[in-house]
Amino acid sequence: MKKLALFASLSILLFSCGKAKDGEFFVSGSAKGIENGKLVILQTIDESGMNTISLDTVKVQNEQFEISGKITEPSIYSLVFPSQNGAIPFIAEHGDIEVEVYKDSVQASKVSGTYNNDEFYKFNINIKKEQKSIQKAMETFQNKNKSAIEAAQKSNDTVTLNKMTKEFKDIQKRYPDFFINYAENNPKSFISVYIIDGMFRSPDVDVKKVEKMYNNLEDNLKKTKPGKKVKTKLDELKGIKNSNEVAVGKKAPNFSAKTPDGKSISLNENLGKVTIIDFWASWCKPCRAENPNVVALYNELHSKGLNIVGFSLDEDLAAWKDAIAKDKITWPQMSNLKKWELETITKTYKVEQIPTTFLLDANGTIVAKDLRGNELKAKVKELLGVK
Repeated sequence: MKKLALFASLSILLFSCGKAKDGEFFVSGSAKGIENGKLVILQTIDESGMNTISLDTVKVQNEQFEISGKITEPSIYSLVFPSQNGAIPFIAEHGDIEVEVYKDSVQASKVSGTYNNDEFYKFNINIKKEQKSIQKAMETFQNKNKSAIEAAQKSNDTVTLNKMTKEFKDIQKRYPDFFINYAENNPKSFISVYIIDGMFRSPDVDVKKVEKMYNNLEDNLKKTKPGKKVKTKLDELKGIKNSNEVAVGKKAPNFSAKTPDGKSISLNENLGKVTIIDFWASWCKPCRAENPNVVALYNELHSKGLNIVGFSLDEDLAAWKDAIAKDKITWPQMSNLKKWELETITKTYKVEQIPTTFLLDANGTIVAKDLRGNELKAKVKELLGVK
């Protein structure tokens, strides 16, 4: 009887030591070196994914802090330390979460205590290792092939340039492959849902692969908001893929919109021997960085039959016009000056990031997507029959 009583007492002690109540998460933080009174702010992102919301604020006392909140499903939150100019992302889920704050490197702080936070911490460590490995491989490749690339550029040796470009892209591809491999092998992890969602950003997204990865997820993850978001996107994408509207080898859907001067023009009336559809915006830094390369390509090959049709996701007419002038863009430009989520043309072409480009032949058939730099130039020359 005494043994049974002792076992019962231990059981009560073990199962009552958790601080998180039903429907809550509880964060216990160790903040060595951070002074008393310094703020810790609990934040998350709103439904639009654009705005930060502050949910609670506590102060560090004796190098410790505690903060909690209600939660109905896992969600990504952050602990912000204004005094350290840093934030610690974590997954708010039911349970006791422990945070060890690294004063001199807040972003690298350790989060543990629940399954998803243990996974998140290990995942971030492995990402950094993979990034270093990829960076080293890229530097080695560039140092090894610098002379060969320069020689090929001078002699317009597109065969060598295409080969080098492919090899370099294979190294770069290790980064997205790392994420995809994680999601495939960790169907219980909340991180996997976000990785699968990120796969939709690729214009050449493999629908069957995404669907297989989604179906492999734990049912509780499918029921979360990001899980439902993936399902909605998957259904939409399958519908468009089934109709083959934007598939390589299919006719590019025609569209029309207004030029900066208010004139209505269409894609079909601006087709050349080869046509590039360029989705961009004045506020898009990668787009603006790529524009000089596209301008140079257009200036070199327009007389040979290359046309470009630009479609801007700008809402501000003045900003759009200013970017066109500053970047010295002379090819046809059009826009409906609508918010991205209201633009039907980008939905038709499944544009989820910019810059996005489609390369068309003389018949308006899509032959490639999102080529850049030397790879784009080589393909355009091939289609034009120019050496």
